[in-house]
Amino acid sequence: MSERSVSRKQREKRWYTVLAPEQFDRAELGRSPANEPEQLLERNLETTLGEITNNASENNIKLTFKINDVGSDTAYTEFTKHELTRDYLRSLVRRGASKIDAYVTVLTTDDYRVQIQPVAFTTKKADHSQEHAIRKRMIEMVREAASERTFEGLVDSVVEGRLSSAIYGEAKTIYPLRRVEIKKLTLEARPEEVAEEEETAVDVDETDVAVDEEA
Repeated sequence: MSERSVSRKQREKRWYTVLAPEQFDRAELGRSPANEPEQLLERNLETTLGEITNNASENNIKLTFKINDVGSDTAYTEFTKHELTRDYLRSLVRRGASKIDAYVTVLTTDDYRVQIQPVAFTTKKADHSQEHAIRKRMIEMVREAASERTFEGLVDSVVEGRLSSAIYGEAKTIYPLRRVEIKKLTLEARPEEVAEEEETAVDVDETDVAVDEEA
């Protein structure tokens, strides 16, 4: 392909300003090129909370957004993931102390399915029963938080550090903790996807019942 044809192809592409959801004050996430608006749909963009808030101390929090709508020159996104950087998590690990991970999948009040991974760091080495009790309490509190919040409310509580602070306050009574963080929050399914899965499951169950009755 000649240089002239390449440059012509580049000129044909339009540049779209990509915005964060209203939840993040429609912050500009960058600009993305495409020949057709539809090509932008489902495209992921990763940034840090610090870049959105202009606060360098929050650059240890990575946020992922997915483009779900495109206007004349603007692309709109939905939030899909919150994750702490590896370097930051590594900096919290101390020799002779415990790192306690948990994984829990929850459903928010508006039927978004989300996986949340809290992690606790103790001041000294905890024994197995103490680690188990802390993990159990973290899972319980994440479930409680989801049962009381919409998806947007749950994301806010994670991004703003309120959920990790609440877990710290409760779990430190089990064993002295140095820190609690939400390592990752991932959107697994939207309400329509959850409803479709439930409908499919019901159809399968009804088929099984019909077969049993014939037998």
